Amino acid sequence: MTAIEFCDQLLDLEPSLLKYAYHLRLSNSDAKDLVQETFLKILSSREKFVDNGYLKAWTFTIMRNTFINNYRRNVLQKTYYDRTYESFLINQTIASGSDNPDSAYSVIELTQSIEQLNVKFRVPFKMYIEGYKYSEISDKIKLKLGTVKSRIFLARKLLTNQLNR
Repeated sequence: MTAIEFCDQLLDLEPSLLKYAYHLRLSNSDAKDLVQETFLKILSSREKFVDNGYLKAWTFTIMRNTFINNYRRNVLQKTYYDRTYESFLINQTIASGSDNPDSAYSVIELTQSIEQLNVKFRVPFKMYIEGYKYSEISDKIKLKLGTVKSRIFLARKLLTNQLNR
């Protein structure tokens, strides 16, 4: 398929894409933005398209994935449009657990519970919490990978039981 044929077929899909964007419960301007962003992605990755007659399916898949990615990004950022005269975009961060006095108590209680664990469970579990990968923990404390995984799993179980009392 030539580039001109590709673009012509893509432009023929615009009304269907716009209808699908409205189906995703987007406002008029957001739907048009999504279609435009989809076109941009499609045109920039045109060489990846294999001409087997599925341009419409490929296009709708790109649009759906773009919508999902944008939605996830907005949820993570907690960004919303302030409809005041100045029209600011406001980004609310997720409150940390230390802002809440109850949460601070839970952290203390959890830390105490971890310290009460047997050493063979506590050491791998604390390393895992600190961000070490299973293989790194295995290498550092000279245990088999399966043993490390099972001890971390058992530490979680013991903590759950201990905190539910």
